[in-house]
Amino acid sequence: MASWSEFAADEPLLADGIRLLMQQYGPGFGYLATVRADGGPRVHPVSPVITNEGLFCFVIDSPKRRDLERDGRYALHSFPPEESDDEAYVAGRARPVTDDVTVARLALAARAAPHANWRLFEFTVDVAMLARREPRSSGGAGEPAACPAVQLWLDPVGTTGEAARPTPARVRSDRRHRQAA
Repeated sequence: MASWSEFAADEPLLADGIRLLMQQYGPGFGYLATVRADGGPRVHPVSPVITNEGLFCFVIDSPKRRDLERDGRYALHSFPPEESDDEAYVAGRARPVTDDVTVARLALAARAAPHANWRLFEFTVDVAMLARREPRSSGGAGEPAACPAVQLWLDPVGTTGEAARPTPARVRSDRRHRQAA
């Protein structure tokens, strides 16, 4: 599990693209998927906080917070831009931040409500993905869908604990074919 700062140091352009989509409306905005107690998914909108230090989220007392406290697995997906179908995705594990200085600094920077019953979580990064879609031409109804250009990063340490040199995948695909770019 890599921290956001480790991921961003390894793949700065990919991290910048993800940050841009997550913060396209000013403060962070995305959809957080957590794992319910029965194993099913739960999805809620959240405001992720991305700094050079890490990827964080203030989560109020709610079912999604209880999910993260019980089982830290998460997936975070960007809100779709108005002008395209570009998307960003990050997945990994969430852990509560217990350092009061860090919590206070991030709460001030993110303007988190001071008297709300929230807890700060840091999200590690196991997988990061950015998909950009080429604009469509003004062709006819039989025109194929735009092919996404996908960048994928997998934590080079992964679950084995052995470091390996990461190889980001850049894939172009549509319904008809998949080919490495």
